[in-house]
Amino acid sequence: MKIDTKFLGKIEVMQEQLYSFEEGIPGFPEEKQFALIPFGKNTPFMILQSTSNVQIGFVLAFPYTFKADYTFDISKQDADALNIKKQEEIITYAIVTLKDTLPNSTINLLAPIIINTKTRQGRQIVLNDNNQELLHYPLKPVKEGVK
Repeated sequence: MKIDTKFLGKIEVMQEQLYSFEEGIPGFPEEKQFALIPFGKNTPFMILQSTSNVQIGFVLAFPYTFKADYTFDISKQDADALNIKKQEEIITYAIVTLKDTLPNSTINLLAPIIINTKTRQGRQIVLNDNNQELLHYPLKPVKEGVK
């Protein structure tokens, strides 16, 4: 299937790249289907692109690349909504807020995107954590060689 994307132009996506977000994403409740697209080779970044609206696309990152000790609990309600049976079925991403340069960009760790790779379902969850540092954590890799 070909889709128009916000960051990469028109591209071909495979069925296995498509994920259902039953409740949409906060602020975009009408958007129910997204494609998860690699931003490039050997990067911790992905694009979460609406399949129906070219203007709705998000840069995502693996949060553990930027905060190795990042941890949170998924509520039973969120786990049930995503049909999570095993921890190994999920991948966690965080939305990146791009600034003029990558080191000035931030990653939102208070509202991760959780993907169930087995059921092809996704959901953004908002954590009940008052640690404001996590809201806009600096996008600086903890591992050498990540740019």
